[in-house]
Amino acid sequence: MAKDIVEPNSAESRPSKSGLPEVNPIGFHDLRDVLKLGIQDFLKAPTFGLFFGAIYAIGGIILVGSLAYLDMAWLAYPLVIGFALIGPFVATGLYETSRKLETNAPLTWKGILATVWQQHRRELGWMAFVTLFIFWVWMYQARTLVAVFFGSKGFATFPGFLEAVFYTTNGWTFLIAGHIVGAIISLVLFTLTVVSCPLLLEREIDFVTAMITSIRAVFAAPFVMLSWGAFVVVAVILSALPAFLGLLVVLPVLGHATWHLYKRAVAPEE
Repeated sequence: MAKDIVEPNSAESRPSKSGLPEVNPIGFHDLRDVLKLGIQDFLKAPTFGLFFGAIYAIGGIILVGSLAYLDMAWLAYPLVIGFALIGPFVATGLYETSRKLETNAPLTWKGILATVWQQHRRELGWMAFVTLFIFWVWMYQARTLVAVFFGSKGFATFPGFLEAVFYTTNGWTFLIAGHIVGAIISLVLFTLTVVSCPLLLEREIDFVTAMITSIRAVFAAPFVMLSWGAFVVVAVILSALPAFLGLLVVLPVLGHATWHLYKRAVAPEE
């Protein structure tokens, strides 16, 4: 049987002279390794992974169902993409599960859920506010672009919206503009959160320092980190297509993998 992948030797890390957590540049081999570690953690504690994956999936179903009820099904596409962006915060329970597996600490529902609940009194609560605010901006810009390119025209049905988007000049311009603006917002949110959420779970630092550390981690290996972000968004979108059911497995695997990515990208405390 192949040996489990282990995290890099922490003795090689150096504290940051600036007082900020030190960041390590990562490579594509690290992405492959952390994904394998994420799968391993999911298989070691599948019940916890399925539980948090189900919460995420049910949330997506409720949001899309609400849009359909309000005759706003045309917002489903930006919502599904934006929904992928708040995954780092939703995966807090998965980070804690990986942390306990890493130290061979006992896994209990009381311990995991208590840790998740305690975050509303810690700096991670502020990180949640930042994440949800950017998600609101994401959805607002989608509605604004519709108003800009289609005016006050309403869409009685979702097929009617698709026809307006794919068979008119305004529709194609709307798609291009929407994806450009969306990519910028996605880049900002990913850069701020890729390691800040697990960092705030593990350490007693303020959320601004965590976001700065996340930015530095991305700039230390921009192409690799952005490739990871693109992979996560595509994986979540594809897993959401079958009524969000794919998220039952994809979210926990990615959540566990993100914890291990954080452990490689940010040097340990001395």
